[in-house]
Amino acid sequence: MPGFAEIALGAAPIAGGALLGIAAGNLRGPDFRGLIAKDMDLLERIPADQTELRERLKRSIDQRIADLITTTERSRELRMAATSYEGNWRDIVVFVCAVLFTIVWWNVSHSRTNWLVMFIVLILVTVVAGIYAARGVLRALGRARRPRDA
Repeated sequence: MPGFAEIALGAAPIAGGALLGIAAGNLRGPDFRGLIAKDMDLLERIPADQTELRERLKRSIDQRIADLITTTERSRELRMAATSYEGNWRDIVVFVCAVLFTIVWWNVSHSRTNWLVMFIVLILVTVVAGIYAARGVLRALGRARRPRDA
């Protein structure tokens, strides 16, 4: 039976991957609203006799506003697509692959330091994939049973 130090060393790659995923989820882009506000303040400070400079800055501000609106609309579309997801055949394929990977990992030498941690992670991934696959299958069966409006 592996000791705590071996389990900790075996869990390091999994913990590193989880931390990388958390860090990637917390990355934020530039604050376009703040930049636009600063540019508008700068536009007010430019003397009225420098019309070319004022026009160029105004075009830049308009372009940022258009980009902000486009980004917001695209983000809304992606959110709507993500919330309306009902599952499909890929969930079943992921579940089957997770089961197969778990079976393969069971046949790997149990003396490896990361064997137990990885096996537990694979079981958790298999359960989550199974829940998604079952949800998709149940929704598909529910739609198939409903009488169709003619």
